[in-house]
Order: sequence, then structure tokens, then C-alpha cells
Amino acid sequence: MKSAEPDDEAGGGTVAVPRNALKKWVKVREFALGLPGVAEPRGGAAHRYRPWGATVTKVDKKVFVILGVSDGSHPIGVTVKLSDAEAHAHALTAPAADLLCDWVEESCRTLAPKRLIAEPDAR
Repeated sequence: MKSAEPDDEAGGGTVAVPRNALKKWVKVREFALGLPGVAEPRGGAAHRYRPWGATVTKVDKKVFVILGVSDGSHPIGVTVKLSDAEAHAHALTAPAADLLCDWVEESCRTLAPKRLIAEPDAR
């Protein structure tokens, strides 16, 4: 997948988004949307809750993961809230999709109401 990304010096350019990175992004997004009580705002008034046009997922109306954009206009990224300091060291590498999914679940549990927290354990 190739797409345009602004280039200040050349007036424009292209950036290649690695196929495996896009697959990882899709897997993490699908995992997040599969958690109890999770929604992805779309269109209309929901647009104001999509910072910089990024895809976000929410639990109890609170953003718990920012997935960035998948259109290739920017590098793909995942932003989560982690409580484990050791996990931050892994964040400096390109973690596997399974580890990203673990982080997404931790971030969701941090913000989810108590009634939803027990549901992932029942899966």
C-alpha cells in the first residue's frame, strides 16, 4: 500500500506502508472491537472524537486506544494507556500483534466500568 505523505522540502511524496504492519493494525483493531462494551465512533458528531482523523476505540465513552490512520497518510501506530512500567521498554520495539492486543485489553480494563471488566475473563 502506498500513499501520499506531506514532504516539506519536495512539496509531497509517497510512503510505503508495510503489508505486515497493516495486517497487525487490522488484527489489533478487530481485537479491540471484540471486547465487551467497546465502540468505534464514526461520522457525524463522532468525528470530533477522532483526534487528527485517527481511528479510536472507546469503552464507556472513554478512548482507550488510538489506532492512528490506516489510509497510509501517516505511519501506522497504536497508542494505549499502560500501567506496567516494564511494558514501556517493549514499546520501543515493533511488538507482535498478540502483545499489542494484551496492551489494548489492559488499557480497556483501566477505563471500563466494573460490570464490563469481568466479561473478558469469561471468554
